[in-house]
Amino acid sequence: MNVLINDIPYTLPADARLADALRLIEAAPPYAAAVNRQFVPRSSHAEHRLQPDDRIEVIRPVTGG
Repeated sequence: MNVLINDIPYTLPADARLADALRLIEAAPPYAAAVNRQFVPRSSHAEHRLQPDDRIEVIRPVTGG
């Protein structure tokens, strides 16, 4: 299935979960993840089933002042 991760197209297996997408881009903590603008708690990443054309955003915290 095709998804967008941070606006970049990727292809994942039909049964992919959010955790699979995060492994694909080698996301390293700390980060937050959202699917179709809905925050997904880290405890649900392995269970959250992706759908074709989902938009996944991986956001890293920014510090400074």
